[in-house]
Amino acid sequence: MAPAADGKLTGLLAATFTPFTAQGEVNLSVIGPYVDYLTEKQGVKGIFVNGTTGESMSLSVAERKVLAEEWCRRAKGRMDSVIVHVGCMSLKDSQDLARHAVEIGADGIAVISPSFFKPKTAEALRQFLQEVARAAPSLPFYYYQIPSFTGVNVPVRDVIENIEELIPSFRGVKFSGTDLLDFGQCVSYSQPHWSVLYGVDEQLLAALAMGANGAVGSTYNYMGCYVNQLISAFETGDLVKARTIQFKIQEVLGYAIKLGFDVGVNKQLMTEVSGLFLGPPRLPVMPCPPAHAQLIINKYHSIFV
Repeated sequence: MAPAADGKLTGLLAATFTPFTAQGEVNLSVIGPYVDYLTEKQGVKGIFVNGTTGESMSLSVAERKVLAEEWCRRAKGRMDSVIVHVGCMSLKDSQDLARHAVEIGADGIAVISPSFFKPKTAEALRQFLQEVARAAPSLPFYYYQIPSFTGVNVPVRDVIENIEELIPSFRGVKFSGTDLLDFGQCVSYSQPHWSVLYGVDEQLLAALAMGANGAVGSTYNYMGCYVNQLISAFETGDLVKARTIQFKIQEVLGYAIKLGFDVGVNKQLMTEVSGLFLGPPRLPVMPCPPAHAQLIINKYHSIFV
């Protein structure tokens, strides 16, 4: 993944897992080897940290700060882009994290919708995003949509209408919903300097066909090398190869979903494939039973040999 000359995000960004010790404390020592693994083994040079995959809503503000700082420090000179997710239930916490992202040299910030007290309209959500962006006006700002977790189903197209009048630093969307009508309208409306990044890994090819500039996803931590091949095939017009790779990814994820697939399972898969010890997820997410993970790993290796 590399930004264009104008800084526009394209290609793959891995949504990183948060490494914990066996006792459940943040484990910063894994982040350096994690960056090495992504760049050297997966060919992924962009990361999206402290998001859903990173269990951000289960972390304290202090934990999120030390993690973001270490990711930025370790990625400097190795990664093309580090986007730090700063969204919280509290506007004040989101603003605090946004200001911190400026201090540590992040390449951009992303913000999810609050999901306890939910914005009921696009205008309410736009005002929340505006107030967070004001805390870090120098950083590219991305709206992070993921309705399956937030329960906020405000059309993204409504959110981004004339958005730069409110947020001059607005630079795009991480669209992690399955509504391709809304997605397509976002792409159609997108400005030349924006990036519309898709976040449903098993449907990436469809998003590319509709004009996605790139993608942010959890499985790119351990399947990024194959997804890079998918993108290359699509860009050169080899749709047969691109579909073949997408179908393989769907087969792995479809199998995992039938068995039960959440952040805890996904984190264990990354541990098994990469050899990095990422620790357990934080409660209330439960650890993945070893036998469960092994079944998915066997399927993964049977498909990607």
